[in-house]
Amino acid sequence: MSVPAGATPLPPLVEPGEPLTREETARYSRQVILPGIGLDGQRRLKNARVLVVGAGGLGSPVVLYLAAAGVGTIGVIDDDVVDVSNLQRQVIHRVDDVGRLKVDSAAEAIAALNPLVTVVRHAERLTAATALNLLGRYDLVIDGTDNFATRYLVSDAAELTGRPVVWGSILRFDGQVSVFWGAHGPTYRDLFPDPPEPGSVPDCATAGVFGVLCAAIGSMMATEAIKLITGTGLTLLGRILVFDALTATWRELKVAPDPSRPAVTGLQDAQADACAAPDEAEVPTISASELAALLAERDAGRADVDVIDVREAPEAAIVAIDGARLVPMDDVLSGRVPVDPHRPVVLHCKAGTRSAVVGRHLIAAGHPDVRHLDGGILAWVRDVEPDKPVY
Repeated sequence: MSVPAGATPLPPLVEPGEPLTREETARYSRQVILPGIGLDGQRRLKNARVLVVGAGGLGSPVVLYLAAAGVGTIGVIDDDVVDVSNLQRQVIHRVDDVGRLKVDSAAEAIAALNPLVTVVRHAERLTAATALNLLGRYDLVIDGTDNFATRYLVSDAAELTGRPVVWGSILRFDGQVSVFWGAHGPTYRDLFPDPPEPGSVPDCATAGVFGVLCAAIGSMMATEAIKLITGTGLTLLGRILVFDALTATWRELKVAPDPSRPAVTGLQDAQADACAAPDEAEVPTISASELAALLAERDAGRADVDVIDVREAPEAAIVAIDGARLVPMDDVLSGRVPVDPHRPVVLHCKAGTRSAVVGRHLIAAGHPDVRHLDGGILAWVRDVEPDKPVY
């Protein structure tokens, strides 16, 4: 095994467990004969306890590959249920799993692949009250979440418990993967000291994600976990791999601990994140039924209102409100497309997050009459045009 000059491999994270059974030796034989793994490394995997946060796009390949590799105990935490829109990328779930808890679907898939693995189901949301106890029961945590609140919570809890974190992130056609470990190098907060403003960064539900990207990033995350457990090779601690699926290129970025960053001394649940709707009290709302009545009044010439769809064009191609004009959020925020301050405005997006951001922007700029659709186009389809598709 060789590593770059000046680099120091980390020691194995986990001590070897019980000797392999005959069945285990046969099952893992192609891995056992690898230099750097061997019987000793396979016993470390058998003895390892890994917590996977999120059983979605990234968690799916991670748990499958960890189970196939022989990680003895895999904990899966997720409070969500399987939705049909998940199936495009969350390959651990099947059509028959729609409506079921993701942890149950994941546990059954793991058992079908490798019944020698123990699966611990945590059908709950990770919170500041539970994070320290939960992470403390595992050797390693893998962060496959899709929201900033949980990412910061995982990072802080890992710093307090001394646990390494394998982190991955995906959006559209781009992915990132790294290892964070405060005891030996940088943490997530060294890379991103503070969460972004609510609504300023899109999530996969609003921006989309290339499904097969999950496999590329998820397999790298599983690779890093196995390397940490066995002490094999050089991990991504202090490095971030950035993958562009459209150009099939990987880039490496260096990251180091920030000496001025305050140490984490406690946990708290984030008030808001990029995937959660911000406080909408600042921007008045209008219901779907009220907007339908207002559009009818406009069509009859008895009212004037500018209804603006702040989503992206591919979203509007799936479903749209007749009479709304498409002006993506960035075009409004940048001023590329001006909004007439002399006309009442009703904004809408998919669920209400982006329209609230744009609404606050217009109000701050002095627009006197701004509202946004409560619940977005999802509420419109539910309450006004139920035959239209949703996404």
